Amino acid sequence: MNILIIEDEKNLARFVELELRHEGFQTEVSYNGRDGLEKATAPNASWDLILLDLMLPELNGLEVARRVRQQSNVPIIMMTARDSIIDRVSGFDHGADDYIVKPFAIEELLARVRALMRRIDIEKKETTDLKNILTYRDLTVEIDNQMVRRGDEIVDLTKREYELLIKLMENINVVMTRDKLLEDVWGHDSKIETNVVDVYVRYLRNKLDKSDEPSYIQTVRGTGYVMRA
Repeated sequence: MNILIIEDEKNLARFVELELRHEGFQTEVSYNGRDGLEKATAPNASWDLILLDLMLPELNGLEVARRVRQQSNVPIIMMTARDSIIDRVSGFDHGADDYIVKPFAIEELLARVRALMRRIDIEKKETTDLKNILTYRDLTVEIDNQMVRRGDEIVDLTKREYELLIKLMENINVVMTRDKLLEDVWGHDSKIETNVVDVYVRYLRNKLDKSDEPSYIQTVRGTGYVMRA
């Protein structure tokens, strides 16, 4: 993990840097707000966390946080001697994720860093899990194990039927032309006719649709197909 420390008190910055490196983190230090902002928002920046002092020369920490937030969601922990409620609220309003008051025990700072990283990891995992599941009405597709469910019932699809369903469910409310579906599902070099798409849509409807409900896949005459929310 890469941590940027923006702190003008050199002794404190060095102490924090050494402790973080001892914990296995990669660190870089900036001693004023303007330089810190440039490092935080550099095109090739890959920070996992920013430790940011509030009172900085050239550009204060609140302004640094505000500008960083315009470009990045990198976690920010503010470090400051100002501990009034209004200071804390202002820090959070400007984009801080956590706030630690000087003087602090290094063990507390390290604990806050670890806690924030755990929270970020959990959020990333939840986001990834959501990306691996597609839903439409009562249809659920679990991408990782290629399982399709209608309600509690597992629907058995062929590889091509599954790929066609995925393409339609990834584009809810987008009309997919027959040519586009043929290209995406059967491949650029496919020599088959576009009416094969109609055939496979019929296969899907036979396996998915219920007689008393509208079809999951709607036909757009002269164009192609769509699953509408």
